[in-house]
Amino acid sequence: MNETKTFPLADRIANLEESQTIGMAQKARELASQGIHVISLSLGEPDFQTPDHIKEAAKKALDDGYTRYSPVPGYPELRKAIVNKLKRDNGLDYKPENIVVSTGAKQSLFNVVMSLVNPGDEVVIFTPYWVSYLAMVQLAEGKAVEVSGSLENQFKVTPEQLEEAITSKTRLIMFSSPCNPTGSVFTRDELKALADVVARHEDVFVISDEIYEYINFSGNHASIAEFEEIKDRVIVVNGFAKGFAMTGWRLGYIAAPTWLAKACDKYQGQVTSGANSMAQRAGIVALEGDMQATKQMAEAYKRRRDLVLELLKDVPGVKTYLPEGAFYLFPDISAFFGKRNGDQVIRNADDMSMYLLNEAHVSTVPGEAFGNPNCIRMSFAASDEDLREAMRRIREALGKLS
Repeated sequence: MNETKTFPLADRIANLEESQTIGMAQKARELASQGIHVISLSLGEPDFQTPDHIKEAAKKALDDGYTRYSPVPGYPELRKAIVNKLKRDNGLDYKPENIVVSTGAKQSLFNVVMSLVNPGDEVVIFTPYWVSYLAMVQLAEGKAVEVSGSLENQFKVTPEQLEEAITSKTRLIMFSSPCNPTGSVFTRDELKALADVVARHEDVFVISDEIYEYINFSGNHASIAEFEEIKDRVIVVNGFAKGFAMTGWRLGYIAAPTWLAKACDKYQGQVTSGANSMAQRAGIVALEGDMQATKQMAEAYKRRRDLVLELLKDVPGVKTYLPEGAFYLFPDISAFFGKRNGDQVIRNADDMSMYLLNEAHVSTVPGEAFGNPNCIRMSFAASDEDLREAMRRIREALGKLS
């Protein structure tokens, strides 16, 4: 077989950017394979293990014979558990037919985008955004309209900005709260103001990505789906990866109007069919079981956030803020653009991330991947020891730039 010969790929793949979070993690692994101690702050993954009672539920599911194809939209018991969770935690009323379970919240998001967006439709994306939002819109042949929140406002988009961005071609709005990459959290009042804007545009839908719901340091989580005037146009996306430390289980879900849930069921039936059967059985126990481990993880993230902010507060040129959720800090490092250490010149955030990886052996992700070229993303889902050492290395590396 001649592996040296190449052939043209489909345009949708040729034009698709590689995920920079995954790319940076790969570069960090390459250095680590050379025996270099790299501290990874690049991937958005809890450093905790899945709680034992959830693991045991998966083992039991295996013993109980849950080894066959699952229903495309998810087991009825899991869909019911999700309905109960949404009522218990969010005060939202749904029925099982509104729920579609997928192979991770990423697939849930993609199902919705592919079911709603036609070529040329505009999708308003609150920026900074999670890296895959833009790629999903591109694959659906939609047009992304980025609306940027300022660091001074914790990167949160205002109602005035949203109103200005909506046109006759707008089909969808996408955002997350708590947000990846910034950790910003919209308050109920802020969401109400955004909902008032959406209410004035009857053909516009909203994806509310709430995957970091349980990692919220600001108090009770609020959802834009709470507001009746737009609830039938809101799609809530959530999952198990972050709050239950179940990233490898690949389990997410949507809560949506019945007609759209059926569309996502139809699309998923041609792509992956039902999600992993044993993971689904474990998901039931995660939602219905003891939440103490989830609360303890959130407390640890809050402590780590405070630790990182304390260690960075006096570093000249690093502009920070107070993230209210998730496990990320998205500092503005543009003050270093144009500075150098020997032959290494920091022209942009990409250069900064590579500089920190090669000079400090700390992996981060450049902000360009999230729609903001002045920042880098640091995950504080790491041990206190690693965070202390990483911040020491970063401070030292930045001190060499002039």
